[in-house]
Amino acid sequence: MLSREELERYARHIVLRDVGGPGQAALKKARVLVIGAGGLGAPVLYYLAAAGVGTLGIVDDDLVSLSNLQRQVVHSTADIGDFKVESAAAAIGRLNPHVAVERHPTRIAPGNALELIARYDLVIDGCDNFATRYLVSDACYLARKPLITGALGPFDAAITTLRAHERTPQGEPNPTYRCLFPEPPPPGSIPACSEAGILGALPGIAGSMMALEAIREIVGFGEGLVGRLLMIDARAMRFETLSYAWDPHNPLSGERPTILDLSAHM
Repeated sequence: MLSREELERYARHIVLRDVGGPGQAALKKARVLVIGAGGLGAPVLYYLAAAGVGTLGIVDDDLVSLSNLQRQVVHSTADIGDFKVESAAAAIGRLNPHVAVERHPTRIAPGNALELIARYDLVIDGCDNFATRYLVSDACYLARKPLITGALGPFDAAITTLRAHERTPQGEPNPTYRCLFPEPPPPGSIPACSEAGILGALPGIAGSMMALEAIREIVGFGEGLVGRLLMIDARAMRFETLSYAWDPHNPLSGERPTILDLSAHM
């Protein structure tokens, strides 16, 4: 049930035919795990909290630094030196006291990934490295959890949704992250954000779209990004979508899978 205050807070959602009272109740019931409280995670957390997602879990072992503040808008100057999970939780509390925040000040790893993911209905990955991205996508498949994953470049971003444990209406398995990107790039071939830089507003755009995709997934309306990669080009202000499908040779969910657990990530 929504309280009188919540009915007023979410009034602009409730009047939407595709959301309404049942959709808002679904948001309140939802448990979402956000991996990374950085450039992508900051707008994801803010907009999901504003939307009334009932429980937000945050996984991040990093501390707030001055160089984060150019794009990680959930943190402030006063938070420098604090754990990001703590400063993000405080910001969420100021925005919406109806949202419960579960702090996980740790790095997601093969030893804790399945346990963490199992507690939530939906996972959103805003990490900044390929090793974690592959770990999380493999773990979500094994745990049978939907995943929204995003990646950033200096002037570009990409977002997709994975429901690799489910099938298409035609009966074919949905694609995995490994169907889209079979192998990670060689170590050191992609420069880190500290070396390449990043346009500050870009994570806000991409993270907000990841939050929108999460709301759509929870409420259940429209056409999502399963089997589609949304690409953002900030230089040309261009949005493009690439379709991709299940690869029967992928090592996770293919016809002869070789990844049966997370031991390959250890």
